[in-house]
Amino acid sequence: MLPTPGAHIHGQKLLDLLGFWHQGARPSSQLLADGVRQLVLDGRLPPGTRLPAERELAASLDVSRTLVARALERLREDGFAASRRGAGSWVKLPDSRRGSEMHGGWFPSNDPGVINLAQATPGAPPELRGAVERAQVRLAEQIGDHGYQPHGLPALRARVAERYTARGLPTNPEQIMITNGAQHAFALVLRALVSPGERVLVEHPTYPNAIEALRGLGATPVAVPMTGDGWDLELLAATLRQTAPRLAYLIPDFHNPTGVRLDAGGRERLARALARTCTNAVIDETLLDIDLTGRQAPPPMASFTDRVITIGSAGKSFWGGLRLGWVRAGEEFVQRLVLGRAATDLGTPVLEQLVLAELLDDAEPVLARRRAETRERLDVLVAALREHLPEWRYRIPDGGLSLWCDVGEPIASRLAVAAEAHSVRLAPGARFSVNGSLERWIRVPYTLPGERLVEAIQRLAAAAGSVRPGPAPNPLTVPIA
Repeated sequence: MLPTPGAHIHGQKLLDLLGFWHQGARPSSQLLADGVRQLVLDGRLPPGTRLPAERELAASLDVSRTLVARALERLREDGFAASRRGAGSWVKLPDSRRGSEMHGGWFPSNDPGVINLAQATPGAPPELRGAVERAQVRLAEQIGDHGYQPHGLPALRARVAERYTARGLPTNPEQIMITNGAQHAFALVLRALVSPGERVLVEHPTYPNAIEALRGLGATPVAVPMTGDGWDLELLAATLRQTAPRLAYLIPDFHNPTGVRLDAGGRERLARALARTCTNAVIDETLLDIDLTGRQAPPPMASFTDRVITIGSAGKSFWGGLRLGWVRAGEEFVQRLVLGRAATDLGTPVLEQLVLAELLDDAEPVLARRRAETRERLDVLVAALREHLPEWRYRIPDGGLSLWCDVGEPIASRLAVAAEAHSVRLAPGARFSVNGSLERWIRVPYTLPGERLVEAIQRLAAAAGSVRPGPAPNPLTVPIA
């Protein structure tokens, strides 16, 4: 079945993306097809994007319409474009890559010899043990009750609300619902707001498990490509207008996987675009606390518009084993989530909530140590990459837990397979793509101890030396987190 065409890219925008597509040589249909194909593999032209009409594209590129028609025919033959009478042409991927629609959860290896770079998850801080001991004492206050708290424990909701208020976003506990992680929070919001077949705008690349949640609901993700510096807000606003998505899912605070943060001016522009199109947005703040800039943080997105539903998590800030997250929204919407929650679960475990409440009582020392440790590990990773894989290109992230690396050629999925043979588990760029592109990209987290990171990069360099351009294997057997 042919994919549904998504956002339309105009001829001038495609020209901007192509750049010097014929490199000074005489323009040809092969060079144009090669240029478009590379944009697809790089993720800058997401599958489903509607291409300009032949006449418009020919005028923008200053070439003949015949050349454009032949280029489109080459792309269709190679499986990188599709056409339908009355609908025009749009970008797609060859059938051999369509397995990406089945990608899903992550599966940690039980082999201690395997270095897992597929999971960007830090270990627990030393303060966790003391928090557990204090929580066990407080548990005695709870065990006389039934233990079901669909809103979450009042003490924890109050602490989460206080953190938002301290960031300049006044929040009361009735605006907070505690969930079993941020992914659970997102799934609950999706069930409340999105019906099967409706569109949800996402960044490209984006968090893979968010894509899985959309597919599980039968929603249609509409991808807006990220730029080297972050967000193309003009394109994002245009996509909101053209596709009328039911919801947007965005990560403006240390975007996963690129690590960029949207500044205050960009947030204001984004809020205006959401308001003009009456689009609600889920803002994922899972990585909010892993700020490596040392600069004052911009205001929360919910400060700019009431169309924002914020989700957060303790997983990256403290420990994934707590399995705790939350939703921050208007009181009426939170109550709506609580009423609908019984279809999936009846609440969040009490002891873990007590532990997190203890950690949040004095969170800043824990988070400061986490940030310092993360910065040290990032420095170790960058040094190892410069020594062993100097041809790779990346932007030092503003925060978060991973480096988004351009490996120079569309070989990421093959590299992930080769890395397994060297006992390194890797997440290729296709895992962060709506339709399996981004084959030039690899996400490399810096959550392991320094010596382990150096060993991983040494192994990865050996794997990279064995990889040559050719048909890419299915990237979706590689676990992700």
